[in-house]
Amino acid sequence: MNAQHITYYNDNNEDFADVYIEDNLIFTCRVAGLENTGGTVILLHGWPETSKMWSKLLPFLSSKNYRVIAPDQRGYSKGARPLKVKDYSAHKLAQDIINIADSFGAKKFHLVGHDWGSGIGWYLSSFNKNRILSFSALAVPHLDAFADAILNDKIQKKKSAYVKFFRIRFLPEIYFKKSNYANLKRMWTSSDKEEIESYLSVFSQKNALKAVLNWYRATKLSDPTKIGDIHVPTLMIYGKKDLAVGEKAVDETEKYIKAPYTLKKTNLSHWLIQDSFELVSKEILNHIKNY
Repeated sequence: MNAQHITYYNDNNEDFADVYIEDNLIFTCRVAGLENTGGTVILLHGWPETSKMWSKLLPFLSSKNYRVIAPDQRGYSKGARPLKVKDYSAHKLAQDIINIADSFGAKKFHLVGHDWGSGIGWYLSSFNKNRILSFSALAVPHLDAFADAILNDKIQKKKSAYVKFFRIRFLPEIYFKKSNYANLKRMWTSSDKEEIESYLSVFSQKNALKAVLNWYRATKLSDPTKIGDIHVPTLMIYGKKDLAVGEKAVDETEKYIKAPYTLKKTNLSHWLIQDSFELVSKEILNHIKNY
């Protein structure tokens, strides 16, 4: 599928592109350096964030001659918010990124993902490896290792207990909307006021919470899709203070990587790029410039 067209605009000193994909989906993307010649980098946010999390990384990478594209993914973009759970399968979430890359004429690209964005990055690195020049995974390790840890590691079981609640219909939406989104705001422990306000402007939209929680509801916990070995040069950045991800799956990730691999453990939390932009951005740049 190719984009029907792209609309460019600037809002609050940030550059955006609305990408019109077939099936009547419109993805809002933050963009920078589209005129650059050093290759394309696609940045994938996680839950509960948007492309706003990459606001500092966009100009940083574009200043190094990269074309940078950070989409608000399916459910997060107002124009790409189907309501059925089946519309949030890993295959469809990954295909969205391929469609967006095609729209910008990026036959190959570097990929950076955080949290769920990292999960989709692992999926793409497995099933669309010929498109990926390099992959930088923030927080979430190889999906097979992670799935095994969720089922068998005591520490990861405890850290992932919230997932069962997120998969329930209706109740999580009520929980996060309660008291003017107080429970949602508590999650953004490393975000500044501007970032939080930007996130709330998205999650307060009609059906937004339902759509983004459908990422969890569409996941098969008992029989997850295996992605197997990874043949893409990979960087894994992990924060040892991460409340959602334990070290077991992080340590097991290496055995799945059949390409150059670097693991960077830090003393940061789950919110890596907000905790230490200088450290994380430097690691990402050092990785992608080699490929």
